[in-house]
Amino acid sequence: MSTITDVAREAGVSVATVSRALRGLDRVSPRTRERVFKVATELDYVASPTATSLASGRTQVVGVVAPFLTRWFFATLVSAIEKTLRRHGHHVLLFDLEDESYDRRLPLSQNMLWKRVDGVITLNLPMTDEELELVDRLGLPLVAIGTPVADRPNVRIDDAQAMRLATEHLVSLGHERIAYVGAVPSNVAHIQTPQARLDAFRDVMRVHGLAEHKQWILGSDWTADSAAHDTRTLLSSPERPTAVAAASDEMAIGVMAAARAEGLRIPEDLSVIGIDDHALSAVLGLTTVRQDVAAQGRQAAEILLHALGVDTPDGTETEVVVDTELVVRQSTAPPPAAG
Repeated sequence: MSTITDVAREAGVSVATVSRALRGLDRVSPRTRERVFKVATELDYVASPTATSLASGRTQVVGVVAPFLTRWFFATLVSAIEKTLRRHGHHVLLFDLEDESYDRRLPLSQNMLWKRVDGVITLNLPMTDEELELVDRLGLPLVAIGTPVADRPNVRIDDAQAMRLATEHLVSLGHERIAYVGAVPSNVAHIQTPQARLDAFRDVMRVHGLAEHKQWILGSDWTADSAAHDTRTLLSSPERPTAVAAASDEMAIGVMAAARAEGLRIPEDLSVIGIDDHALSAVLGLTTVRQDVAAQGRQAAEILLHALGVDTPDGTETEVVVDTELVVRQSTAPPPAAG
């Protein structure tokens, strides 16, 4: 079996240069890195992860911490992060902090992180003071996606702007009776995104002088099943809205299912809009505000890799706000009275 010394001899460089090149560290020219990789491939050389970790003090593993892993948004982020890290010889260790209850989560502990990861990426997760103290004590760089973490790099969308786009679209079509789905209790683990979107919805309604019906602000656990269940009573009422703004596409899909179960046509009887551009949104004809979830994952991974000494093209940013855009499909139209 080939050794790192064999690779260095064949490539005409030092053992240290081979080590830096294969770990994706800087101070290695692109031409040298390419030659080292070519020789390593030809010699079937694979570095021992244990030996590399002992020599460098690094595990080449990044902890990705999420409040949920079963949702499309989080799964898409993890996939993009993993692919980006893998290209630079790093890997993902997932920490799913989901508890049995939607409004609670498990804490991040020293046993999860110590000597297991080189850095941390959080996915829309507020950190407690105790968790931040732990990360600092262990000397781990941290990048936050979505909910910011104090004094750490952050990659996100403007949640308020996304909901403003969605609500303004409904208003521009002539809707005045608009409901909202996606309010959550204040103790929910990822409260910032739901609250920012609800506040933006209310702001648009207020700016246009439209009445906000308290019974039309519906809570949800941000799943399609929950939204379908939570909106059935509202949609079966004779005093129902003509449009629903959902804080996510998954909830919007649930609203569409509930509407059809009540015999309502979309968009003739009810317009529905969401946020995300979920993998199923185009198939279902859902109007939405698109966010590039994968791009956020890639950017966060590059920033963390840069903090670990890896040369990445976009790793020097400290705050990245990814654009959103309105995508109009078949689920929205003027209200019946205007049609």
